[in-house]
Amino acid sequence: QVQLAESGGGSVQAGGSIVLSCGISGHGYGSHLSSYCMGWFRQAPGKEREQVAAIHRDGTTSYLNSVRGRFTISTDNAGATLFLHMNNLKPEDTATYICAADGTWYRGRCTALDAWGQGTLVTVSS
Repeated sequence: QVQLAESGGGSVQAGGSIVLSCGISGHGYGSHLSSYCMGWFRQAPGKEREQVAAIHRDGTTSYLNSVRGRFTISTDNAGATLFLHMNNLKPEDTATYICAADGTWYRGRCTALDAWGQGTLVTVSS
């Protein structure tokens, strides 16, 4: 069973940077599969959850168009920590950011994720 715990959220002014971390413990059902992937999602008040960035076990990444070039997803060598480096933050990036794991890479996206964290709030002021 996989357990995830995010950290690093907070408040920042527009143009600032934040790094989110997600500690991953345990092994998911699909962790041995070649299609294994992890990702970061976000949900703003009154809006649907959206996938911000994802990473396949081979290192391939994907990004939401609005964050491409500003956000970078990565993992440590052991795959035990998932990071999201966020630069040039904008007020519209304000949301609760949630990490997820044990997903299946399909057509450039990480889908069917089975393990989810509780989320960490990022607030960007103008």
